[in-house]
Amino acid sequence: MTTSPAGSPVATPDLDRLLRWTDAGGTWEVVHRAENHVTVALCRCDGGEEADRFRSAEPALLAFLAEHGA
Repeated sequence: MTTSPAGSPVATPDLDRLLRWTDAGGTWEVVHRAENHVTVALCRCDGGEEADRFRSAEPALLAFLAEHGA
């Protein structure tokens, strides 16, 4: 979740998706990074198999991934 200039939360669908996934126990991995987008694999918590993947250029998600070393 990011904040607006006024400091209120701004919903960001891709970041919210990633956070919901990890809140449920899943893991994730950046499988591709380009200059302005990433592809993220969502992996199961019971063996690490990839369950889904998505591509995003969402600034909030890119910032979150950078903050978490991905």
